[in-house]
Amino acid sequence: MNQFPTRLDSQVAFAIARAMLDGFNKHYRLFRQVSREAKARFEAGDWAGQQRAQSERIAFYDTRVDEATERLQAEFDAARLHTDVWHQAKLHYIGLLTNHLQPELAETFFNSVTTKILHRRHFHNDILFVRPAISTEYIEYDEPAAQPTFRAYYPTRENLRETLIRIIDNHQLQRPFADLEHDVDLVVRELEKRLGDTRLRGNFQIQVLSSLFYRNKGAYLVGRVINGYWEAPLVLPILHDDNGRLMLDTVLLDEDDVLLLFSFARAYFMVDMAVPSAYVQFLRSLMPRKPRSELYSALGLAKQGKTLFYRDFLYHLRHSSDRFTTAPGIRGMVMLVFTLPSFPFVFKVIRDFYPPPKDTTREQIKSKYLLVKRHDRVGRMADTLEYSNVAFPRERFDPALIDELKATCASQLEEDGELLVIRHCYIERRMIPLNIYLQEATPQQLEAAVIDYGNAIKDLVAANIFPGDMLWKNFGITRHGKVVFYDYDEIEYITDCQFRRIPEARNDEDEMAAEPWYSVGPHDVFPETFGRFLLGDPRVREVFLRHHADLLDAAFWQAQQRRIRAGQVIDVFPYDTAKRFARAATAPAAAGNTPEPMEQMS
Repeated sequence: MNQFPTRLDSQVAFAIARAMLDGFNKHYRLFRQVSREAKARFEAGDWAGQQRAQSERIAFYDTRVDEATERLQAEFDAARLHTDVWHQAKLHYIGLLTNHLQPELAETFFNSVTTKILHRRHFHNDILFVRPAISTEYIEYDEPAAQPTFRAYYPTRENLRETLIRIIDNHQLQRPFADLEHDVDLVVRELEKRLGDTRLRGNFQIQVLSSLFYRNKGAYLVGRVINGYWEAPLVLPILHDDNGRLMLDTVLLDEDDVLLLFSFARAYFMVDMAVPSAYVQFLRSLMPRKPRSELYSALGLAKQGKTLFYRDFLYHLRHSSDRFTTAPGIRGMVMLVFTLPSFPFVFKVIRDFYPPPKDTTREQIKSKYLLVKRHDRVGRMADTLEYSNVAFPRERFDPALIDELKATCASQLEEDGELLVIRHCYIERRMIPLNIYLQEATPQQLEAAVIDYGNAIKDLVAANIFPGDMLWKNFGITRHGKVVFYDYDEIEYITDCQFRRIPEARNDEDEMAAEPWYSVGPHDVFPETFGRFLLGDPRVREVFLRHHADLLDAAFWQAQQRRIRAGQVIDVFPYDTAKRFARAATAPAAAGNTPEPMEQMS
């Protein structure tokens, strides 16, 4: 193991640290700028701009890393520098982060640039930030000019309504509410139900994060209610009504509802944060079961989410003894999927070759996963963590898994002593494959799962996504009972498909022929054939046909294509629609204000 230097005498090392921090500061400045502008886009009803910004922001990080890498190579020939210079650069960097508001993100940026410059064999743990060097506790109090993470309000039962109105007004949304007082009355009613006859303690308060959370058509006020030792989330979704005025759509007061809002199967929020670690700490108080890695990702800081996930993974490896093994379920033709039984994730490696009828390439598969990353996942497509050159301890692998990796993924495997290095892999949260779940489900569970499977397909359609391979094995069940799609190698945009009915057979020979008697183009889809593959189980067939028979009709898909191309879309809400406030019918929307979904990617 290389030791840290005893002196910090390299001017090059300090210059590298300074240049590295300049690169990160530029990244976070642009990240905050586009996140801050989400408020104006929401106020203006610029949904296309909001969705475009959400998608484009994902590429910000890699762009800034590439820029920093090019600068260090051009100015310092960084790849050829002695290890001692890198040691000193890290120590200088730590010093520069002493009063920084985003030190954990800056450390991750240092790692990203360093590992891009140096080959894996040439960097060591004392060069990288394997563990955080700067504490993120109470950062905001070290910077008086920084906006506080949250504001606290101290209402009584008598002025609870007025306090909630003031909380909403303090966010200074530049668009009028249709009837804010009425909406707040509905919120108060739900809060009163939750509080019941409980006496308000002396420290009864409502704490609200300073920035609203923006995603697609929604803005979310996120806070918590505290009464003595009792706490509950308080989330208010703010939407545009049919006439373009604002409204509170509901109030979310349960942890499970907030978990669904921050699900790993949804797009990232846009939030203006000076101190992201403080936001994560606040959110964890609302969702203690949610890993910090997923909260950073939900806030749009996906690289930090990956860093924390990998630290959690290494920690788990250190404190477990089970072996990596092939994941249960039907083996995929495109991906080799393996798992560590004690760890709730799966690892997916693209195979080197794909048997018929698969007709694809590694680059095409990667492009599909990138499409999902940048698209709105509407709660129905699992987020993926993409890693390169991941070193695993060889002794923790089942020998049969090693043999399969060598046989089908040899180009992605490197053996380095006691390590197995996988050059490229995706990591996803482990779910129960739907085909396995249905085999073991009670009649009630089966019915609920089949109904939600159809709903999942229709939510994906609303997002202009055709799953391609709709088999049960490509979907999973979350612990909330939601059906989520996770196999992306055949997805297409709905608008790129040609949905057709099967032509009538010309004669008996046509019907008996092994091959179709009609032409089939590369983008042709015949929905009436779905039943052959999906509805072999009579119990499943009965439920599916009762609730989702329209999915077997080409007319349904053609109608969705026309709707999407015409700009007409269906609402997909990130919470139970039964919780939405009931409202009287409103006047028809004005021209240019056609209702669109709050959780929809066009």
